[in-house]
Amino acid sequence: MASSRFPGKPLAMIHNMPMIGHVYKRSKMSASLCEVYVATCDKEIFDYIGSIGGKAVMTADTHERATDRTAECLLNVEADTGCPVDIVVMIQGDEPMLMPEMIELAVAPLLRNDSIDVVNLMAPLKNRREHEDPNEIKVVVDQHDFALYFSREPIPSRKKGGKDVPMFKQVCIIPFRKKFLLKFNQLTPTPLEVVESVDMLRILEHGYRVKMVRSDYKTYSVDTPFDLKVVVKRMTKDPLIDLYTPVKTT
Repeated sequence: MASSRFPGKPLAMIHNMPMIGHVYKRSKMSASLCEVYVATCDKEIFDYIGSIGGKAVMTADTHERATDRTAECLLNVEADTGCPVDIVVMIQGDEPMLMPEMIELAVAPLLRNDSIDVVNLMAPLKNRREHEDPNEIKVVVDQHDFALYFSREPIPSRKKGGKDVPMFKQVCIIPFRKKFLLKFNQLTPTPLEVVESVDMLRILEHGYRVKMVRSDYKTYSVDTPFDLKVVVKRMTKDPLIDLYTPVKTT
C-alpha cells in the first residue's frame, strides 16, 4: 500500500474489483498451483482477500524485496499446513492481466530439468516508449534463453540498427525451487542489483543462472496511475473476468 510511485496501488479499482483481487483470482485458475496465498504487510489487503474467500499471510513490514516477503510467507505456510513445498511461484500483485497459462509456461522448465532453480518470463517490448521506460525491466539472453543481464535502461542498444535484435522485458511471474529461494535470500546483495534495482542480478553476479521463457500474452503491469488507466481500458472485454469464482459469503 505504500508504493512510492502509486500509493494504495494494490486496492486500486479495475472494473469494480481491486487490482489484487484480479491477480488472485486469475492465479487461482492455474492448473499448476496447489494453492495461492497473498503475502502482505497491510491489514487492508489481508482483510480484502479474506472477504473474497482467499488466503492471505501477514508478513513483516520491513522487507525491501519481494523475495524476502515470499520466503517468509512460504515458511509460515509450511509450518501451518505441515506440507513441504518444492516450488514456489512469486507473482507480483501489479499484474492484473496475467493469464493462467503464463504460470504454466514459467513452471514448465523446473518440472523438466532438475538443474534449473529459477525461471522468469519475458515478453517482447512493444515499442520505443516501453524500451525507454525505466519502470520496465529489460533483459537480454544468450542463445539458450538464459539471462545475460537485466536493466531499467534501454538494452540492447538501438543505435546500430537494432531493429532485428529481439528486445524483451521481464514479466514478474517467477518460480523458484524452495531451496534456491532461501539460498538467494542469504546471498550478499550485489552492486549491479542495487544500482539497477533488479533482484535477479544478485543471482547472475553470484554466478548462478536464470532461465528465461518467452510469453506472447499481451499483459500490462501497473506501476503508475497512468498505467492503471491503460489497463482499465484494455480489460473492458477481458475474457476471464466472467469466469472468476464468485465471492464466498457467510
